[in-house]
Amino acid sequence: MVAEALDALKVRPGGRYADGTLGGAGHAAAILAASAPIGLLFGCDRDGAAVEAAQRRLAEFAGRFEVRRGNFAELVEMVEPESCDGVLLDLGVSSPQLDSPERGFSFQQDGPLDMRMDARQELTAADLVNGLDADELAKIFWELGDEPQSRRFARAIEQDRRQRPFQTTAQLAGLIERLAPRHGKKSHPATRVFQALRMAVNDELGSLERGLAGALQILKPCGRLAVITFHSLEDRRVKEFGRKRARDYTFPGEVDVPELRQPRKPELQWVQRKAVTPGATELAANPRSRSAQLRVMEKF
Repeated sequence: MVAEALDALKVRPGGRYADGTLGGAGHAAAILAASAPIGLLFGCDRDGAAVEAAQRRLAEFAGRFEVRRGNFAELVEMVEPESCDGVLLDLGVSSPQLDSPERGFSFQQDGPLDMRMDARQELTAADLVNGLDADELAKIFWELGDEPQSRRFARAIEQDRRQRPFQTTAQLAGLIERLAPRHGKKSHPATRVFQALRMAVNDELGSLERGLAGALQILKPCGRLAVITFHSLEDRRVKEFGRKRARDYTFPGEVDVPELRQPRKPELQWVQRKAVTPGATELAANPRSRSAQLRVMEKF
């Protein structure tokens, strides 16, 4: 969704932008091209391979970008407050990560049960699968994957690992497929479990909440925040962040009691309420974008 992201950020010549999820640097390259001749970009990614690939791809814009390896949750520690005209967060897993069996993100090809976005991190998916009890695993599968058979899958994992620890993606996907045969269904029965494990390993929801707050801090007044999500858990967090920061009041505690509301100045506003979704051309070129939703906010 490159064109949509550029439009959402109102990229202009000479502007300064931040890309917190560089990935293949497609968005970053487009932002630098649109902000020529003197526009600047800061980009970061947890994945060392993505950082190296981005530096190569952006070489033609030398002197106008800075790339750093790091989590966008720490954007506020890497970029000066109120210095950016736009911030982009493109969440989820990149195609190179999914297509690399050694990363362990996908069950399409067998690989180690890893799923770390940052290889410097110690915790892997195998650690969770082999170390957590059935109740803890079921909670992850349900809360992060909306898996209706979370308890059944978790109990089976706990039983099977007594004979042999889970080490590969095929081993885990094979167990789940035996428990829930596809019977002609298009999606693999392990899809939700793999999503949940990946999100748990990388603390994706925690990173998102910290990253959204940090992005707001580094934006200039009237600067825009564009966030591309790929599933409902992420999208709900983004919408709740937007709703909370767009309110012209606050209230004590967790429950909004009208009588207890206290006025305050909103921090941002929605550019549009409805999410932007990929067009037909994009879907034809990149089927993985089918679940993408772009939401855009503007700082006051």
